[in-house]
Amino acid sequence: MKTPFKLKSGPSLGIATLVLLTAPAAGLRAGENDSTAAPEIIGAENAVLTQAPNVPPPITRRHATKVIINLEVREVTRRLADGVEYTFWTFGGSVPGSFIRIREGDFVEFHLNNAPDSKMPHNIDLHAVSGPGGGAAASFTAPGHSSVFSFQALNPGLYVYHCATAPVGMHIANGMYGLILVEPKEGLPPVDREFYIMQGEFYTAGKYGEGGLQPFDMDKAVDERPPYVVFNGAVGALTDSNALTAKVGEKIRFFVGNGGPNLMSSFHVIGNIFDAVYEDGGSAPNQHNVQTTLVPPGGAAIVEFQPKAPGDYAFVDHAIFRAFNQGAIGILKVDGPANPLVFSGKQSDSVFNSQNEPGLVASQILAAPLAEPSKVASPDSKSVAGRQSEPGKQVYMQTCFVCHQSNGQGVPNQIPPLAGSDFLRRDKAEVIRTVIQGRSGELTVSGKKYNGIMIPQGNLSDEQIANVLTFVRGNWGNTGGVVTPEDVRNARSQAPALAAKSNPFE
Repeated sequence: MKTPFKLKSGPSLGIATLVLLTAPAAGLRAGENDSTAAPEIIGAENAVLTQAPNVPPPITRRHATKVIINLEVREVTRRLADGVEYTFWTFGGSVPGSFIRIREGDFVEFHLNNAPDSKMPHNIDLHAVSGPGGGAAASFTAPGHSSVFSFQALNPGLYVYHCATAPVGMHIANGMYGLILVEPKEGLPPVDREFYIMQGEFYTAGKYGEGGLQPFDMDKAVDERPPYVVFNGAVGALTDSNALTAKVGEKIRFFVGNGGPNLMSSFHVIGNIFDAVYEDGGSAPNQHNVQTTLVPPGGAAIVEFQPKAPGDYAFVDHAIFRAFNQGAIGILKVDGPANPLVFSGKQSDSVFNSQNEPGLVASQILAAPLAEPSKVASPDSKSVAGRQSEPGKQVYMQTCFVCHQSNGQGVPNQIPPLAGSDFLRRDKAEVIRTVIQGRSGELTVSGKKYNGIMIPQGNLSDEQIANVLTFVRGNWGNTGGVVTPEDVRNARSQAPALAAKSNPFE
């Protein structure tokens, strides 16, 4: 392959140096300053590639170099949600694809390798490339083959890459997207932690939570009706044991991308304000003190913030049903000392009275004991079916705990407790139907009356409802026993209208 470089070497250099052979810019005489002149390319290195949420280390060199990137396309069947599998098409074996980090001015030699067992040809369109198709035509690669093309990283910023083989939308919807960071020559400001988060939609034939190996549904994709909207390729990819971690006061940088293929992301970290936002993946911050930033499909953003209080911080697509009903939620766990002047935690819970005194003064806040964060009870393996415990807990923490509380205590006079609940010991079908269709009006639980609204959860799959009811019926002093997916199916069939009706206010 003919390259636009010549090898320059000499005893004073100590390292091979590549120099671009470029003609003078139009309108300039030889020797005049040309701001577009390419930099010297000194040496060569193999790119460090990482899988999300990890990010390669910052680039410390202060010169451009030749960067060799080897990226393999693999088609793999993996978990999309509990009990749900999907055949993903990937860059590097994961969704999103490997994070690529290079420097402004680098000359990139890109090797795209398509695994021999792939069923499809693939290519790559890097939004960081200045050239036709972002490299798509130059990288079109059949299974078992490799393609090589080169480009220079001319513009700093955070860019999406994706497959652009027809049908393009299908390749992207199957997980073929990732981020490439072109660091500015001067580098990015130092931070304590960097993370890679990328949103994407999955258009499965089954609805959210429906088990088994799910095929791609083209009609749903064209109509933009995804059962799943997730971060980093799966429901729960960034929650529970996969949650991100940090400490109070640390500077955090999220590299946020949106693979799409269809939906805009309204990215938000609940309980934190972005100190700086690099909108549209630009190389410099252009907004400060931001609550939510938009990331379009095929776009990216960089957000920076400092957690100022310990606790679990959810980050979501603030098109909020996507977070709590389709999977677009992650957790950042922050450890460190509390600061009650910044955030006190709950200080009291009393019956509302219009004659109540105004709020506490700062001195009282400082003296008040800090509220301990509550935790979900650990499943008792002796009383809960082992295979349903963990997935049931996950459904509870995603769907139920906000109202019923993480300890199952509910809210006095309004939301009945699940802990020690005689309602859960009643007719199993009635309990299941309450989850499916919701409930409003007065209800007596364990001798106390409640008058609130139970929002219907008929969108949950039979397996999810069975798992979460098994979890709550076997915890917090309950001995209600196991609920099976067959129990849920039977309850639906006995009242088929319940599955279609989901408005308790009618």
